[in-house]
Amino acid sequence: MSSVFGKLFTVSTWGESHGPAVGVVVDGCPPGLPLAEADIQVELDRRRPGQSDIVTPRAEEDRVEILSGVFEGRTTGAPISLLVRNADARPGAYDEMREKFRPSHADYTYQEKYGVRDHRGGGRSSARETIGRVAAGAIARKVLALAAQIEIRAFVTQVHDIVAPEAALVNFPSLAEVEANAVRCPHPATAAAMIERIKQVRSVGDSVGGVIRCRVHGLPAGLGEPAFDRLEADLGKAMLSLPATKGFEIGSGFAGTRLKGSEHNDVFVPAEPAVGSAKAGRVRTATNRSGGVQGGISNGEEIVFNTAFKPTATILQPQQTVDIHGTATELAARGRHDPCVLPRAVPIVEAMTALVLLDHWLRQQALRAIKF
Repeated sequence: MSSVFGKLFTVSTWGESHGPAVGVVVDGCPPGLPLAEADIQVELDRRRPGQSDIVTPRAEEDRVEILSGVFEGRTTGAPISLLVRNADARPGAYDEMREKFRPSHADYTYQEKYGVRDHRGGGRSSARETIGRVAAGAIARKVLALAAQIEIRAFVTQVHDIVAPEAALVNFPSLAEVEANAVRCPHPATAAAMIERIKQVRSVGDSVGGVIRCRVHGLPAGLGEPAFDRLEADLGKAMLSLPATKGFEIGSGFAGTRLKGSEHNDVFVPAEPAVGSAKAGRVRTATNRSGGVQGGISNGEEIVFNTAFKPTATILQPQQTVDIHGTATELAARGRHDPCVLPRAVPIVEAMTALVLLDHWLRQQALRAIKF
């Protein structure tokens, strides 16, 4: 089971939803980075369950423990091992799933692939696995912020059929604007409607999906590879590796198919002198339909992409299914589940973005380190 991500900055997540703990091993972090558990905890708190009345009520503090790789408040260059203990596991709520497959969940496919599965909350397929990703992402984004002043911001733009107006999403939102409401949509009126819709579907044991947008400010030109490790390809892989994701688009995405080349091209504009310098500034584009990536390589403009999340697969309504013998049966799911995964997925999207960007940033530093 492949659980390793990255090339120079690598993460290996481990653990199951209702096991004793979950965590991650981070390798390739530069030495000397100031790092404390509080730096990681702030992001885990944004992801944890029970933080509002529109997410799962599972009572987990998700307190992180740094087991290695940090000495006297700074990283040593050795692997960093992070652990979060599961405190509110209730495996008994999943006894019915021992032999019954939940529709649109990973139960059947795991059984077919491995011949054995942990039925307790989905085991490894549970979104609780993403704790390790968020913890590692907190380290990655701190490196990016301190070394390159790169800022990452994700936020919800759609829940079910409620969509935030594009005119209200023009400016790069602040963290305070995103965190101002439980659904993490920076447009207050839309956020209120989204929250009401989530509560309404939850009241009947149902679920909804939606879209998260991510924007990256300050990324330099030159990150990414021209063939298999194109920057947008690695971002797409990162997003589609998340539970419940079903779509990824960058820049104009699918909407760009309705434009002509003359309408879609991002025209280059002359570089202006850099502030306080006689040298010319970097080349810019008049528009950003490319989403900050051209030819698989960042062009210095803002990275902009969307990720689509399906409705939560586990719903609290009776559903027709089959058991491990292939016999038709009915499943009445129990347990604690998010009626909409998007609010808690925002920090996860940011974390995976940070992991991709730091890995490519380190690769670019290595590529251009030697001067001839």
